[in-house]
Amino acid sequence: MASYNKVLLMGNLTRDVELKHVAGNQAVAEIGLAVNRRYKTKEGEEREETTFVDCEAWGRTAEVMKQYLSKGRPVFVEGRLKLDQWKDKDGQNRSKMRVVIENFQFIGGPAGGGSAGGPQRGDGAQRSESHSAHSTEEHIATQGEDIPF
Repeated sequence: MASYNKVLLMGNLTRDVELKHVAGNQAVAEIGLAVNRRYKTKEGEEREETTFVDCEAWGRTAEVMKQYLSKGRPVFVEGRLKLDQWKDKDGQNRSKMRVVIENFQFIGGPAGGGSAGGPQRGDGAQRSESHSAHSTEEHIATQGEDIPF
């Protein structure tokens, strides 16, 4: 049986990135993402619904997200779904679906700056930076700037 597990989301962080370290000093970040959907009802009324998604990032990706993202910032994430299952203190089975972030892009400019359409480079092209679990470290090391956006 074939399977494919890919998630693409763009939304705003609902809280500051929470960075922890697990066994072997591996970094893991927990991120809350709010994704909005606008639609019209049959009666023509415009409505908006918000979906809150729990996400996690690992390694250097987690560290970069903690360093440069904060509550309210827009971000584009690419990852996969993961189902966590456990028994609570009362012995009840519990589960939670989350997104494991494999890549992400900064959307817009630095916190508190830029316009609604995002920052503009000298050539007029909108700029966003992409980071992945495999290439984040190399990407930052090769940039001439201290901040990757």
